[in-house]
Amino acid sequence: MKTTVDLEQTLLDICADMTACEDKGVVANYIPELAKVSPDRFGMSVCLADGQQFSAGDAATRFSVQSVSKVFTLAIALGRYGDGLWRRVGREPSTHDFNSVQELEVRRGIPPNPFVNAGAIVTTDMVLADSTPAETLGEILRFIRQAASDEDILIDPAVAASEKLSGHKNWALAHFLKSFQNLKHPCERTLGVYFHHCAIEMTCEQLARFGRFLAGFSKSPNLVSRENIRSINALMMTCGHYNGSGEFAYRVGIPAKSGVGGGILAILPGKASIAVWAPGLNKQGNSLLGTKALEALSRSLDWSVFDSGGQ
Repeated sequence: MKTTVDLEQTLLDICADMTACEDKGVVANYIPELAKVSPDRFGMSVCLADGQQFSAGDAATRFSVQSVSKVFTLAIALGRYGDGLWRRVGREPSTHDFNSVQELEVRRGIPPNPFVNAGAIVTTDMVLADSTPAETLGEILRFIRQAASDEDILIDPAVAASEKLSGHKNWALAHFLKSFQNLKHPCERTLGVYFHHCAIEMTCEQLARFGRFLAGFSKSPNLVSRENIRSINALMMTCGHYNGSGEFAYRVGIPAKSGVGGGILAILPGKASIAVWAPGLNKQGNSLLGTKALEALSRSLDWSVFDSGGQ
């Protein structure tokens, strides 16, 4: 492994390269609030096992984590229900788009994994349980703040409202789930929580600090066992980038979860927690430059989990 001086310079070099790229992808313009974000923004932050943190670019700028928040609800649901979660959600990669209604119909109301939208809606429904939406969102925020050691993590109500008004496919998915008795609460109740936790705002620095427990070098928040951490990382590797997960594993080789806000949380067990933000997306809905940046970092530092030289 290279020295911290090398890592700091590597991040600066990657930031400069990504900023210079002409093709920055397309922001998630189907969510009106996200359509306002400039595709020119780029930030990256890395937390190491020894406690050091290195950042570059817009790493201290808040952004909407969107589907990265599915890691938060999955961790809570696994801690509460254990293997009972898998009776309602699968653990297999998807070959369809992240908001596919067709796949849900074919699978008779059982989403393929907890990271596609239908799976995350079911997970949210389970986390909601007998609590009110406000109590559930409070629990999710407390969990994130504890893991990130930072109380300054909030929900952007404008983004949540924007998603509620424009998220027609998510409404369709919720009603499909309800028709197969795989949603216990009213659609509007579960989706209200779902839209709000997707609207959580964090910086790359906060998100990288959150991921420390998944990398195994920070105290785990309540409910999250070592076995559950292993399960979450496995699902991030196989399903974290939707129907682009195989390509991401091939190119980057690090468990990671993306969001249409342009953020990616990547975990190198035992070594690093990494967060990158670049709002422009590729055709699968994953950050275009964020993926390129993580590939460059992985190759530069031999950080792929499949690289024997990096272990």
